[in-house]
Amino acid sequence: MHTPPNNDSQELMRRIYAPDMPPCIERIASAPALQRLQDVGMHCGCEYTSFPMFQGLKKYSRYEHSIGCALIVWHFTHDVRQTIAALLHDIATPTFAHVIDFLNGDHLKQESTERGTKDLIQNSTEIMQFVQQEGLTVSDISNYHLYPIADNDSPRLSADRLEYTLSNIINYHIAPSDAVKHWYDSLIVGENEDGEAELMFADLATAEEFCLAALQTSYIYIADEDRFAMQTLSELLKKHISRGILTQADLYQTESHVITLLVQDPEARQDWLHYRALHHIQRNSPHPGAQIIHSKKRHINPYVATQGRTATLSPRFAQALNTFLATPLDTPLWGE
Repeated sequence: MHTPPNNDSQELMRRIYAPDMPPCIERIASAPALQRLQDVGMHCGCEYTSFPMFQGLKKYSRYEHSIGCALIVWHFTHDVRQTIAALLHDIATPTFAHVIDFLNGDHLKQESTERGTKDLIQNSTEIMQFVQQEGLTVSDISNYHLYPIADNDSPRLSADRLEYTLSNIINYHIAPSDAVKHWYDSLIVGENEDGEAELMFADLATAEEFCLAALQTSYIYIADEDRFAMQTLSELLKKHISRGILTQADLYQTESHVITLLVQDPEARQDWLHYRALHHIQRNSPHPGAQIIHSKKRHINPYVATQGRTATLSPRFAQALNTFLATPLDTPLWGE
């Protein structure tokens, strides 16, 4: 399940999402505020550890995720406002992404890292030139929550949720690319039970296949290794912020920048090397530092056109989803 693919997975995903890059994305994709995201990973720092489940993963950055989201929105809407809002939705993401939610005590909601989007847009010369040339406003593109194809409430399907799910299905070798393309090509924009536009599947069989594969990624996000790594890295960062080795501002640069600062200090370097060496989880550990680490249980329950939610229509998926949601996360964990 965790064997990485041998191809360039992100180029593959771009070809699946849209055959051509629209000019509106090309015109601002090189803005420094977006380019920074090339050095902010989607795996939230877990890929720096030595846990076997994270070894050999292809690089998957917030930049690649943002491009993917924008391509999905463009494919289904051909609307510049919605597309650019999707492209910029992660522009304020800090280094190690949701690790900073752990640091901020917001890891169950994971909303604290969304702040600052409007300010970054307004401070970007390249993006503001685009806004003026297109006759847009900052409000048009600074809040992708306005556009339900780009984002909506979990567990509904949106471009954001779809992109990281499909990419991680490829990254973790859960399903082959032809299955991913089939699922994507089976999506339409329709009206859900609340009369709102939503990405949805045209048929139940395809929706069920996608949901069962997506649920495997959900288990990765709540894995003991994942939760322990994120909690440990958040504590490492908090410690060295308090020591003055890092500042809050450093967290909004790049991961390479933060790592460089850590390894230049002897104590921080030892902590970072210890983090990098983590390779085994002890469950129900008697270690005095063992912690119970709760987590947000990400999952998707898409709509099937004219029929209803997949979990209502598919007993197989409903059972699998209920099992996932009931997964206990109350075991004290320690890593070594």
